[in-house]
Amino acid sequence: MENIAQKRFSTGAINATIWTNKALKEGKEVTFSTVSFGRRYQDKDGSWKTTSSLRTADLPKAVVVLNKAYEYLTLKKTKES
Repeated sequence: MENIAQKRFSTGAINATIWTNKALKEGKEVTFSTVSFGRRYQDKDGSWKTTSSLRTADLPKAVVVLNKAYEYLTLKKTKES
């Protein structure tokens, strides 16, 4: 049905975006969150691209943005409970 970007965490070229998704399940609308992850880079022509492939040096940054996304979702869930 619908995907809305809720929050984005990034450091350098590495980012994690939290999406709010709405779908129909058994005729009822349900809302759930997903996380997309990527690394931005410029190709040989200078065009910006996104990939999910990482270099060794990207791994610590990936850990940071994914932990931030997890923390955000966990704390949000706790506040809503």
